[in-house]
Amino acid sequence: MASEPTKPKSGSEVPSRKDGSLPEGRTSSSDDIAAFVAKARAMSPHAAGARGRLVFALDATMSRQPTWDMACALQADMFREAASVGSLDIRLVYYRGLGECRATGWISDTAQLARLMGKIDCQGGNTQISKVLSETRREAVASGVRALVFVGDAMEEDVDALCTKAGELGLLKVPAFMFQEGSDAAAEQAFREIARLTGGAWCRFDPGAAAQLRELLRAAAAYAAGGREALKLSRSSGAAALLSQMK
Repeated sequence: MASEPTKPKSGSEVPSRKDGSLPEGRTSSSDDIAAFVAKARAMSPHAAGARGRLVFALDATMSRQPTWDMACALQADMFREAASVGSLDIRLVYYRGLGECRATGWISDTAQLARLMGKIDCQGGNTQISKVLSETRREAVASGVRALVFVGDAMEEDVDALCTKAGELGLLKVPAFMFQEGSDAAAEQAFREIARLTGGAWCRFDPGAAAQLRELLRAAAAYAAGGREALKLSRSSGAAALLSQMK
């Protein structure tokens, strides 16, 4: 089974262990699932006045450098969009290289997030979406998460295992917004199913299309900060794309 991402420290990038190993994941029992659903619901992350918390996950493998740079430039739009309806904290999660998956603490400042992203280079490796889903689930239980945004163009993992983890996020009412660059068929199949199981949405954008990605990220940020009502009030194409699929 794929190992879990490193436990992040507040406000900083988290290094891997010295030996490169990460703690092994395990299959959730029905008791485990019931326990974390109850805990997450008790925390009421969607309560009025609560800060919106968004996990912003990106594929940082070698082919992704142009999109990484584009996302770095566009993340400010998410904070601006959220500011119109509430407040937003973002937790950056990314994977690259040989089994490397890292996360930051919760960030509420666009300049800080831009600085962190600017220090990260993409490296060759396989996808690690399973770790992204596990990290989102863990954080949803620990401190509440309103949504997951994932930006990528490939999927090289066991789809059934990904769907199991996506289903757990669905129980926690954490929608995954899967934004696919390009038209890889395997990625589309997996991303669509993850979105369906979590009550989120899948959307495709053209390679290098900053305007398309900007609209999708802004819509996701609006949801994280203000919920479904904020999406309904928005007239953007991105909001319409998400609402048309969300349960």
